[in-house]
Amino acid sequence: MSVSGGRTRVGRYELGRTLGEGTFAKVKFARNVDTGENVAIKILDKEKVLKHKMIAQIKREISTMKLIRHPNVIRMYEVMASKTKIYIVMELVTGGELFDKIASRGRLKEDDARKYFQHLINAVDYCHSRGVYHRDLKPENLLLDANGILKVSDFGLSALSQQVREDGLLHTTCGTPNYVAPEVINNKGYDGAKADLWSCGVILFVLMAGYLPFEDSNLMSLYKKIFKANFSCPSWFSTSAKKLIKKILDPNPSTRITIADLISNEWFKKGYQPPRFETADVNLDDVNSIFNEDEDQTQLVVERREERPSVMNAFELISTSQGLNLGTLFEKQSGSVKRETRFASRLPANEILSKIEAVAGPMGFNVQKRNYKLKLQGENPGRKGQLAIATEVFEVTPSLYMVELRKSNGDTLEFHKFYHSISNGLKDVMWKPEGSIVEGDEIRHRRSP
Repeated sequence: MSVSGGRTRVGRYELGRTLGEGTFAKVKFARNVDTGENVAIKILDKEKVLKHKMIAQIKREISTMKLIRHPNVIRMYEVMASKTKIYIVMELVTGGELFDKIASRGRLKEDDARKYFQHLINAVDYCHSRGVYHRDLKPENLLLDANGILKVSDFGLSALSQQVREDGLLHTTCGTPNYVAPEVINNKGYDGAKADLWSCGVILFVLMAGYLPFEDSNLMSLYKKIFKANFSCPSWFSTSAKKLIKKILDPNPSTRITIADLISNEWFKKGYQPPRFETADVNLDDVNSIFNEDEDQTQLVVERREERPSVMNAFELISTSQGLNLGTLFEKQSGSVKRETRFASRLPANEILSKIEAVAGPMGFNVQKRNYKLKLQGENPGRKGQLAIATEVFEVTPSLYMVELRKSNGDTLEFHKFYHSISNGLKDVMWKPEGSIVEGDEIRHRRSP
């Protein structure tokens, strides 16, 4: 590793800001210094992986991603390893989550929903043809590129065909309850392809309705609704769309429509364009080697304690905005606070973090502070576990900082509420550009008369 200009270098990649994080991994913006190409790098901690016996799952994720070459699936370029870390270099997708589009706009028009659904089915059908089952399909795992092309991500819960038992079925219960097929919950084995298709049906319903077909605060009540396929389509669904969704959300997997029959369905075929993609021979020999302690030592990472906030270059700054509208660089547009949000401040970095710490404590958050970063851990359990928020300060200029708050665990809607609450206590910290006014918790720019 080499360090230049306050940045970490791994192999030929220069690491930038954190795009997301979970229990076992972080995803960072990165740039290939040889080609100038921007990528995303997923960084896994080997010690955590070993401690939690996650080696098989991580190997599976890497194997899965190497097998897939499809325009509607996130591309994996290469894998690197050091003594303590694993680096998965992936395609950088900048259009956000499909979930965010639904959250900000509500339901989609039927033609738009059909287009995204066609992309999804193209990806899932291809994965199944390679013996790969996703098993956690939901809008949060569906990303959009700059051209609005859907890309399936997050194969952490996928299963390769080798895991199928002698009965021809998978036996691991996983996924997100609202999107999971009844036979997965039933714990008697399931066909991965049929279970994925059920999840696709739930996604189609959500795209067109703006809400879930199966929803209940009580988990057992939710499961009962799923087992019985107890749902009804809204009045604005076309008759042909209603019929197709009911064929997909058939609780009996043996009579559920197949992808082959789905692709020949009249509603699905409208405006359909079959995918074009390359065929590649894939070698998986290096998957085991990334856990080999005798790995080439030239790529060892040397951790360095930074004495100042990370510096954000112009491209990274612009890439955080919606399109190239500089008015949205720091503050999200009204009603669209997502899994992360950001604001600008002219206060010194240490003072910014101290203010956030002072406001978050009384709101019921434990705070850990390190290297111009904060980890806020909620004390109370939420809908999807305890809410956890990662906060980082970036230096844009010597007198201007960008502060980013990212949900690392818990429910996205609860993060929305947290952000709006904490904003009220940080009004003296947030910088408001000249000519802007505050309406509620959002900054809007005055328009010239």
